[in-house]
Amino acid sequence: MIRHARPGDHAAIRAVNEAAFGRPDEADLVERLRADRDAMFELVEEDEGQIVGHILYSRLWADSVSLYAALAPMAVLPGRQRGGVGKRLVSASIETAKDFGACAIIVLGHPDYYPKFGFTPGAAAKVKSPFSASPAFMALALEDGALDAPVLIAYPDAFGVTS
Repeated sequence: MIRHARPGDHAAIRAVNEAAFGRPDEADLVERLRADRDAMFELVEEDEGQIVGHILYSRLWADSVSLYAALAPMAVLPGRQRGGVGKRLVSASIETAKDFGACAIIVLGHPDYYPKFGFTPGAAAKVKSPFSASPAFMALALEDGALDAPVLIAYPDAFGVTS
């Protein structure tokens, strides 16, 4: 079952992120984004009462009035990876981002994984950010023309980067 995360899920979400990435960095990022009130939304997949996957979106600051969203991080318990949890979370989160009014989603993610959902480096070609030069920097337009004009985006402070 995929649902919005609740405060009671925070410890389990931390554990999922630490297990998935083998380090605390992404779990710390999630907590900083929450503390700074920069998390747009979080979804979890729950199976038999256990959180097995998590995805977080944060708002990006842009030089336009449109809402851009950052997908980061997405984590699945190691024993559940390659079983569809990540696919279900990403698919559900794209729809949720639309519901929140985002015109586009930006991700710095695995170049072989995210294109399955429509993310491409080409869509991010006119997006200027600290990650723009990376081949893992991709975008997905949720509204027609959302990525046609150049846009400068800034990540929340929790990411530790400057534009």
